[in-house]
Amino acid sequence: MGSTSDKIKGNANEAAGKIKKGIGGATDNPALESEGRAQESRGKGQQVKGDVKDSIKRGIDRA
Repeated sequence: MGSTSDKIKGNANEAAGKIKKGIGGATDNPALESEGRAQESRGKGQQVKGDVKDSIKRGIDRA
């Protein structure tokens, strides 16, 4: 998977996680809120993975 794909999927997971977390908090549903936090964290991780891939590619291109 390319860096752009990782970033797009990361943004989508982060957004979905924020929504779930908000709904879980508003409806007093701790399980949904927790699931949203986990999904948001996965999304942030995917974005970092995409950034790392970009950095590596830039480093290789300079060599």
